[in-house]
Amino acid sequence: MHFWGHLKTISHHRRLVRKYCFRLGLYWQGLTHDLSKYSPIEFWAGVKYFQGDRSPNDAQRRERGYSASWLHHKGRNRHHFEYWTDYSIRGEGIIGVEMPKKYVAEMFCDRLAASRVYRGKDFQLADPYLFFQRSMKKRLLIAPETAALLETMLIKLRDEGEDAAFTYIRHEVLGK
Repeated sequence: MHFWGHLKTISHHRRLVRKYCFRLGLYWQGLTHDLSKYSPIEFWAGVKYFQGDRSPNDAQRRERGYSASWLHHKGRNRHHFEYWTDYSIRGEGIIGVEMPKKYVAEMFCDRLAASRVYRGKDFQLADPYLFFQRSMKKRLLIAPETAALLETMLIKLRDEGEDAAFTYIRHEVLGK
């Protein structure tokens, strides 16, 4: 059990996301980001499966075959593309639905913060993009428009740095 390690990790992550969301003018999202991580189903799973360098949901998934914590989390947090799924009216099964831009921007902040927290001193600006590329090989249920927008943001971060990425998102994507 890693109570303090998990609490420190999720609190540090939330602080970073809050800072990033505030840079984009997304104040409410910055304040409310990932509050469900403090709910019992998510928090105690995080304590039990804490690893420090990656999500505890993966360890819970390996042990149980699914992650109850993740199922709870993705259904309550609109910055996860998994929240934005629905049945296709064309008979294609479950499909990704295009996300509102403010949630794509929050997803960018979330991925940047998660990479910083989990990679620590080894963090590089390319890390969030590389993680995205690895996950896309698994054919996730993300709407193509959402994937393209997130990829553009992550490439801007990787190639031009944080200031350029945040300026682009705030002005070009969010129109603020």
